[in-house]
Amino acid sequence: MAEHTDLLASLADSFCTRPLNRFAEESRLDGESLKDAVERYEIDYAWQVLGSKRLSDETVVRLEAKLGQPATDAQKHCVADVLKAAAQAQPSELLMSFDNDVSERLAALMFARHERRTRADVEAIS
Repeated sequence: MAEHTDLLASLADSFCTRPLNRFAEESRLDGESLKDAVERYEIDYAWQVLGSKRLSDETVVRLEAKLGQPATDAQKHCVADVLKAAAQAQPSELLMSFDNDVSERLAALMFARHERRTRADVEAIS
């Protein structure tokens, strides 16, 4: 569980979110309706973006690319658990776009953790 907490903390530092009021004001200044801006940028509530199957699947694909092999069930569950915890931690008014680098960031964090474990295993055998 501590590993999930560490992943969540590192991941949360990279989120790019905006309060709804700020996004609405930016849309108004850009001369577009909030509805148009939300559609154009694929914006949703942060908890919805983070909890989406789309983001979870994309993260697993990126992790597998870094690993050069299929993700294990444990790794897939870890992705889902971290994203679920991140979604639950979001204030209800924060917005986030689907083009955030969450999937890349989480995959990179998990890959780095995998590499550290692999090195430690090799050193323990040597």
